[in-house]
Amino acid sequence: MERPSVRFDHLEKMTDDTGILEHGLGSIPRRNEGYSTDDQARALWVCLEWSGSCGKEDQKRLGRLAETYIAFLLWAQKEDGHFHNNFAYDRSKEPETPSDDCLGRCLWACARAMAAKPSPSFAFAAESIFRKALGQAHHMRYPRGWAYALAASGLLQRSGYDVDLTNRIRETAERLAGLYHRHSAPDWSWYEPEITYSNALLPWGMLWAYEILKRTDMLDIALSSLDFLIGLSQNDAGQIRPIGSKGWCRPGDRALWDQQPIDVMKLALAAAKAYELTKMPKYESVVTKCRDWFYGGNDLGAPMVHEKDGSCCDGLNADGPNVNCGAEAVVSYLLTEAIYEKTINQQA
Repeated sequence: MERPSVRFDHLEKMTDDTGILEHGLGSIPRRNEGYSTDDQARALWVCLEWSGSCGKEDQKRLGRLAETYIAFLLWAQKEDGHFHNNFAYDRSKEPETPSDDCLGRCLWACARAMAAKPSPSFAFAAESIFRKALGQAHHMRYPRGWAYALAASGLLQRSGYDVDLTNRIRETAERLAGLYHRHSAPDWSWYEPEITYSNALLPWGMLWAYEILKRTDMLDIALSSLDFLIGLSQNDAGQIRPIGSKGWCRPGDRALWDQQPIDVMKLALAAAKAYELTKMPKYESVVTKCRDWFYGGNDLGAPMVHEKDGSCCDGLNADGPNVNCGAEAVVSYLLTEAIYEKTINQQA
């Protein structure tokens, strides 16, 4: 199927001098919806993934955007190391409770920046944020935050970070493995009684734990849960069908619609990590299918990406794509493209 060239126009259009705006009406930014720190971390990740893999002009553009996103993280970080997530357009803080997911995403984005070292000052800022946030990781209560923390710690451990994170990785991985043992059953290889959002993060985190700790029990959990999720995430034609957010998934009951780009990207992320560690072709195939989902390899044969500007529809419903194009969708599309390119290059 035809795939347009990757463009960063919409990513740039959604970003002002504060950060990337959360939502769009069609492809027009909705300023009244404000900003989320979640989206800044994801957008920073996009810039880092594409660094060195695009033309000079795009690299300059992504470099400028990355500075904006990391400055937002520095501003949003609290004195205790956590992050405020939701901000109005006037930069005022909106009421909320602290989010493990937000903390985890910020840890991962900063670890990615520290490993990439785009510039000394950039890496210094990322490390400053990361070190301050790391103390809060012990207080995380939810598994998606744990998964991000595992990946961030694993990446830095692999990159030769000057602090040994092995014990932290072991403790966090054992907590996640404990959830798997508590909830899994012969017909339910999962960490929770319900499969909801960003599901593939959980096997992805376990794969990072295995890479550092070399414990085969953790690899077994990671691959068993990933294979189970892949099985649930394909239609009869073998195309990707992520768990729909209108009802989620429980034993014997699975929602089909409001398929989210973020869930497709996370599945590609976990499958790519599994392919990196095992070289099993079935995981490379899943990465390709996830990429295809954005270009019409889905239940409706509907392209989700707009070639002219690189914008992406927010979701896929029974009556077609959601025409709004917000931050989460565009970063999911761009990250899936980057994950695909990295996976294919492993074969070269």
